Amino acid sequence: MTRLTSKRSREQFIPIRRARLVQLLADNSSLSSEERASFVTWCQQVATTIHSEYHAKLEAIKDDYDSFNPDAATTGELERSLQEREHAATRLFTNLASILNGANYHRLSREEIEATAEAASDWGVHLNVDFTVFKQLEVFARGDVLAARTIRRWKTGYRREAVEVPIYERLVVVFQLHEHKRLDGTVDTRAIYLKLFKNIPKQDIDMLLPCGNFQMSWLDHGKVIVPTMSGFLMAVAKGFTAAIGALFHGFWGVIAFLGFVGGTAGYGVKSFLGYLRTKDKYQLNLTRHLYYQNLDNNAGVMFRILDEAEEQECREVILAYELLRREANQDGWSESELDTAAEAFLQGILGFQVDFEVADALDKLKRLRYATVDAQKMWRAVPLDSAIATHFDTGGRSLP
Repeated sequence: MTRLTSKRSREQFIPIRRARLVQLLADNSSLSSEERASFVTWCQQVATTIHSEYHAKLEAIKDDYDSFNPDAATTGELERSLQEREHAATRLFTNLASILNGANYHRLSREEIEATAEAASDWGVHLNVDFTVFKQLEVFARGDVLAARTIRRWKTGYRREAVEVPIYERLVVVFQLHEHKRLDGTVDTRAIYLKLFKNIPKQDIDMLLPCGNFQMSWLDHGKVIVPTMSGFLMAVAKGFTAAIGALFHGFWGVIAFLGFVGGTAGYGVKSFLGYLRTKDKYQLNLTRHLYYQNLDNNAGVMFRILDEAEEQECREVILAYELLRREANQDGWSESELDTAAEAFLQGILGFQVDFEVADALDKLKRLRYATVDAQKMWRAVPLDSAIATHFDTGGRSLP
């Protein structure tokens, strides 16, 4: 699958590792070796400070997930009343949404989710999803792009054909289930499930949801029904002849009639087995489709998205500070000037546009005292040696 970066939606996610961004900024020829070393040291300080903040978030979210983790390997979970569990679940969904927002995912509305159940891509399967099975369901997406895929279709003589498919590069599904007739006894309705996928066609989001029933295509229905009906009609014709014969030929006529009954039953069994084979084919197709696209589950998803949000915050702070320090004049830059410079820099190294979160980046720089703003809303970076001398704990207070 090839991503068409020229047809990528403008999003806030910066798809470059923090270490690589630091290297690109440090390799600027205008920096002396001492300044370059100081800049790298400051970047490490930023990473340490932000990591400390996210570690506190991780511990809080682990406590709330303790009672809902279906894969918990530890014993002695926190004893909680029903009301406490409800409050913990609410906090968990709220905090997950906040962290996913920090990692630049956006929440899909229920209408967007349900609309996917009405269609399937050429690589997906048709499913009937009963949304009443969900006590709570949230889907978050990132990376709205067009991907190039190849397909073979009967109308083109089954030749390879390149098509453009709208996909989400990352998709997170968070849900809790009700007791429901579609659930078997192995599903824990007390648990909260988290699933992370990659490169999912927009029309196939329903494939990621549990408790979906397969809907056979008209072609598959025809493969099962047409042979069965034709065989049944032939059996009826033969049976009618056998019944008439039974009236006039005694014992052998009865044998022929019983053969008709057995043949009719056989066609019924054949039809049922054909249905099961078709259903198995759909299940295999679904399994193959998602095998390499499932990235993580449950607690592992939390660790991933926390790491992504932490990396994103580091990238924003480092890029905003260095552009302010190195490129802005003595009067500083306005918010829009920094925004323009950051987006131009990112487009130069990535080859596509990114919607830089300039307000968020400046808020972090101000909170960490790496930048100042005057009455005219002009921003200036503090000198690099002053930035290095500044240390903060997770509450943003200066440490001795």
